[in-house]
Amino acid sequence: MNILYCGDANMKPGLLISILSLLKHTKEPLKIYILTASMENDTQQFHPLSKQTATELDTLVKRDNPANHVIRIDVTALVAADPPTANLNTIFTPCCMLRLYADQVPQLPDKLLYLDTDVICRLNCQPFYHQDVTDLELAGVLDHYGRWFFHQSWEHFDYMNSGVLLLNLKMIRQTGLFARSREMCRTTEMFMPDQSAINRLVARKRLLPRRYNEQRRLKGNTVFQHFTTSFRLFPWLHTLTVKPWQVDEVHRKLKLHEYDDLLADYQKLIVTL
Repeated sequence: MNILYCGDANMKPGLLISILSLLKHTKEPLKIYILTASMENDTQQFHPLSKQTATELDTLVKRDNPANHVIRIDVTALVAADPPTANLNTIFTPCCMLRLYADQVPQLPDKLLYLDTDVICRLNCQPFYHQDVTDLELAGVLDHYGRWFFHQSWEHFDYMNSGVLLLNLKMIRQTGLFARSREMCRTTEMFMPDQSAINRLVARKRLLPRRYNEQRRLKGNTVFQHFTTSFRLFPWLHTLTVKPWQVDEVHRKLKLHEYDDLLADYQKLIVTL
């Protein structure tokens, strides 16, 4: 299985947890690609995930299976040549847009499972990965909240969450989906810029069941749980954002103990990475 993560040095905690979850539930070899870069906006400087961290993660995954690999790819030059100018200063880190440069990285394979680093694999995801996407650009799951507010078609829900995407990079290179998305991010300010651009421009997609990107509450058939911001009604209407690496808050605010073994391993390992 080919896996893709993207981000800067701050991705390390989530990256470790997500990789540990894949190792737990996947028996075939994993080739994990990490796109990282140096970026900056008006208020912050974002530094790439270090080579040392990538090397230590590679050592970790090889303990589980010598055929596993972690491959770090610095795309700073690609970003500098074509920056997402209009969206560098949104409330979202500009590093979330790094996935849009994947088509320009020749060493990336034709098929990739892209995961945000706040996604935990809970069950075997191999059937999801091995579905046929030959005639598609990508496959994904509806956004839990965004499907109500953003539509390309008013006849049905069609707005996808971009945290779990099965990518046919060969087709994306042919159609120019990511190239056109980069251009939109360069010229047009958007809310959730890369997700919005992909949704507006994708022409060949497949919508998949909620269990492959559960953004609200864990269910018995959940394959991927995505720790996104949610709205809560009690004791007052408010938003709640808890990430997997915030272990105490996962327990206290989410009342979630499903991943205690995984998070215990994470807490032991993170101090050495």
